[in-house]
Formats: sequence, structure tokens, C-alpha cells
Amino acid sequence: MIPRTLFNPEHDLFRDQVRRFIATEITPHHAGWEKAGIVPRSLWLEAGRRGLLCTGVPEAYGGAGGDFLFGAIMIEEMARAGATGPTFYLHSDIVAPYLVHYGTEAQKRRWLPPMATGDVIVALGMTEPSGGSDVAAMRTTARRDGDEYVINGQKVFITAGFNADLLLLACKTDPNAGARGVSLILVETDRPGFQRGRMLEKLGCKAQDTAELFFSDLRVPVSNLLGEEGRGFHLLMKELSQERLVQSIRAIASSEAALEWTVEYATERKMFGQTLAEFQNTQFKLAEMKAELTMQRVFVDRCLELHLRGELDSVDAAMAKLVSAELQGKVMDQCLQLFGGWGYMWEYPIARAFADARMGRIGGGSVETMKSIIAKAMLGKSKV
Repeated sequence: MIPRTLFNPEHDLFRDQVRRFIATEITPHHAGWEKAGIVPRSLWLEAGRRGLLCTGVPEAYGGAGGDFLFGAIMIEEMARAGATGPTFYLHSDIVAPYLVHYGTEAQKRRWLPPMATGDVIVALGMTEPSGGSDVAAMRTTARRDGDEYVINGQKVFITAGFNADLLLLACKTDPNAGARGVSLILVETDRPGFQRGRMLEKLGCKAQDTAELFFSDLRVPVSNLLGEEGRGFHLLMKELSQERLVQSIRAIASSEAALEWTVEYATERKMFGQTLAEFQNTQFKLAEMKAELTMQRVFVDRCLELHLRGELDSVDAAMAKLVSAELQGKVMDQCLQLFGGWGYMWEYPIARAFADARMGRIGGGSVETMKSIIAKAMLGKSKV
């Protein structure tokens, strides 16, 4: 086994803490949350109490002030446990960095401390019914009216959309300017003009509260603008490398867990007078998956190392996300096949992992978008 050299003893202690939290507070209840379609807010408060949220946020704003590896550990352990319901990764490692990097002092002090305690849950409002990965084509508008923005439009597939107290909303402040007209605005969900639609029923990740969101003449003060007006697309592109790295980490960790379950099952399952693991076909399948996952794990860890130094570019992140997501799909399918009929039963973790994994090729930018980014860089065009 190739050793992982990124983590120090402090990271190892944190990993132990995360595993205990998952074992006591998540795993016994996750099946019930899948049926309910939502995770209780009490879990967020408990995670905040234990210092598991916003680990990368500076201490001055209520966070732990740690490096990204603490967030990566949380992402890995949640993925290994199949705990897709609690969207801590979105809260702490996708949305929080926008506030840390681009928020005003007032915005940071207002929102980051309650995010770290779990009192405020956040979501990212990007995707619309008319377009997913094409952020520049969004139709939700924010029209300036004196000291306020008036927001109208619709978002869909918004993870944590029902639990969210605060949205980081991407919208058009200049509908005629394409990508240059996109701005990011902080929107409190208790404002008049905000409405949640139906709870969306998904193929997998069933414990995530995924929502349609509607905005009808919703007013927010201009001080809710994050960064500069018209610079939202630029900020999104700068932060997407970390988001895609997050997706890669989740994909590899969940795939490694699925392979471990399959090895254990294959060594115990008896058929035709021997164990499933004694068949050469099984051995070859397991060996192939192990080799491919090890190769991808090394690449993702290298991307983590570059990201810690601020050197991970959009093309490397796209390659990590593309290959990790595609490999995750392959591993889940082959592992389920080795489980046979039992693999198709929802009571088995591999069935749920198979369904959950399908989102990996879509979320954080589709694999087709990743291919486009890589191809443009190869052909000498500007990076996305």
C-alpha cells in the first residue's frame, strides 16, 4: 500500500473524532432520514458543538482556523459511511469559503460564527430549470432599486434548500451582459417574497433536502452583495476548483468503502462449493478496481497537496473530478454485480451507494463540462 503522507497527528485525532460522531449520531438514524427526506437541525447543532463545522474558517469568525485537510477528513469519513444526508461539505467547504474570501467584515461577523455552531445552515443557489452547468445563462435577476436589490426568478436542485437559513444566490444584475452580468447575493430565507417549492424526490442521496426555490419581488439591502457587482461569475470560477476537489474526495472515499464491503462479502459468500472470492473472475475484478482506485487516490492526494499551497488550477481540478466520478460509477456497478441479487436490495449499503454515486457525474459540473475545460486547455483556449 502506498502510504498517505498528507496528514499529521492532529489530523489523525480529528479523524477519530469524526468517526465517533458518525457512529453515534448519524449511522443509527440515517435510514430514517432517507425516508423523511431531510436531516434534523439538531444534528447540525451537535456537529457545531463538537467543532466539526467550518473547520477552515479563521478563529476570529468562529471557526477552527484549520487547513483544508480537516474538511477533507470530514468529507472522506462521511462518504465512507454512506452518510449522504448531512451536507456539511457544502456548508463548510463550498459556501463558507466565499464568505471568508470575498465577504465584507460585517458579512463575515454576521454569518460565519452561527455557521460554525450550526445555528445557521447555508445553501448555494446556482442551478435553474433552464440550465444546469451553464451558469452564464441563468435567468434569475436582481434589479437595483435605491439601496435594495429586487430579486425575481427560480432555482432548482438546491441541496439543503429546505433547511437553509441563508442562500448564496447567483443572479443577473445585468441581464444583457452574459457572464459579466452575474453577481452573488446573500439572501435570508425568512424574507418576504421567498418561497420553497416541493421536496424533490431523487434517485439517490435521499436524506438530502433538495428543493425548488422561488423569488418574487424579494428585497435585500445592497449590503448583501458578496464581492463586486458583475463579478459573480469570476468568483464562482475561482472557487469551483475546491468544489470539484470536494467531489473527487467524496467519490474516491465512497468507492474505497464499497470495495472493502465487496471484499468482505466475497470472502464469506459460498457458491458452487467455494467462496465467491475463490473464483478467478472475482479476483481479477477486485484487483482491477483496487489498482485503479489506488492510482486515482494518489492523484487526488496530489491535488490536495497543490490546493493547500494555492496551486491547484481549474484543469487539474476538472481532471480529478472527471476521472473520480467516472471511476466511482464503474466501481459501484461492479461491486453491486458481485453482490448479486442482494446487491439490488436497499437494505444493503452497496445498493444505496450505487444510487448515491450517480450524482457524482452531474454535481459540481457535469463530466461533459469537465471534458470541455480540459479540451480547451489542451487546444490553447482560455480556461473555464
